[in-house]
Amino acid sequence: MRIDPNQQRVFEAFARRNGRPLSPWQKIVGSVAAIGLFGLALVFSVVVFAVVLTVGAAVWGWFWWKTRNLRKQMRETQAQQQAQEGLVIEGEVIREVNEPGETDDRR
Repeated sequence: MRIDPNQQRVFEAFARRNGRPLSPWQKIVGSVAAIGLFGLALVFSVVVFAVVLTVGAAVWGWFWWKTRNLRKQMRETQAQQQAQEGLVIEGEVIREVNEPGETDDRR
């Protein structure tokens, strides 16, 4: 496998560091930078979420508004069909009848 000379220089720059530990000042600056970057990412994600939520609500409202006549027609058609056909409730009933002189032992 052939290694690109530009990539080789990047790895050599890391190798020249000699493994020295970071000074306290470098640790503080690195921590502050990491916290700041995390804060910016959090703010960005909240803004993106708010924009997506707003656009979604606007699209839903537009769709609801455009389909209101269709929903009204569907309700009217359904009411007319029920009036023409009558209301049919389908089901089964099981009735137990006690003969005269029998006691009701369901209680």
